[in-house]
Amino acid sequence: MAEPLFQRLCIIGLGLIGSSLARVAKERGGLAATVVACDTGPGVAARVAELGIADVVETDAARAVEGCDGVILCVPVGGFAGVMATIAPHLAPGAVLTDTGSTKGSVLRDLQPLLPAGVHLVPGHPMAGTEHSGPDAGFATLFEGRYTILTPPPGTDPAAVEKVAELWRRCGAMLETMDAATHDKVVAIVSHLPHLIAFTICSTADDLAQETQEQVLKFAASGFRDFTRIAASDVNMWRDIFLNNKPALLEMLARFSEDAQALGRAVRWGQADFIEDRIHRGQKVRKSLIALKQA
Repeated sequence: MAEPLFQRLCIIGLGLIGSSLARVAKERGGLAATVVACDTGPGVAARVAELGIADVVETDAARAVEGCDGVILCVPVGGFAGVMATIAPHLAPGAVLTDTGSTKGSVLRDLQPLLPAGVHLVPGHPMAGTEHSGPDAGFATLFEGRYTILTPPPGTDPAAVEKVAELWRRCGAMLETMDAATHDKVVAIVSHLPHLIAFTICSTADDLAQETQEQVLKFAASGFRDFTRIAASDVNMWRDIFLNNKPALLEMLARFSEDAQALGRAVRWGQADFIEDRIHRGQKVRKSLIALKQA
């Protein structure tokens, strides 16, 4: 078994991502000699203790991070500033602080001003997930074959970056590094906009007259079913993502709206070539995803 990367690793937030990380650490070893889990959600800490996926379970974040050489924030991004204010005075010198948030510009905004001297910040984002949430939703293979994006700010200690990269490698993930602004634009189109569309389509269906709505749900084809799966995602997490990636999401939404209007005009005026081109482009993207084993 590989030597543990961290002697004492604290995971704050034991939802899908946090509890999956805890399971990797407990089931495979190699991440940490001691895993500390911290969550303030009603009943979450007790459930984590029942599941046995951490060595130490806390509800006080300040106490949880004491003596830890690694800390991972897995709470919704809207809570980062509050959590950081609580833990900053208690972070050990030399500790590595990372996260799993879906927006990286806001992470730097909320964490860097409070970062103690000698603590290394290496923001990260595992591009993996399901529509389920909570400590029971996690599983140790969640990150296998998926990308994790790291967005270390300029001047970050290379050894700290490598330590976080190795953590994700041991989880089975593939690594990419980019700046926070590029990350936020990329995820706006591949993740945040699809969720916005899914929530909207389901809301539209919900607003239909009752009789029509019943038929929609009864005869829902796979396309609509796929949207409902995405739309079942965690409320707090996605509210925070939308509010904290506002510029990039609104830019991608504007571009999508223009493209949707163009396709709508083609349908209205019977422009078969334009419609076929859009369908072919969709097929091309799907084939590319399959080739990259990300489908």
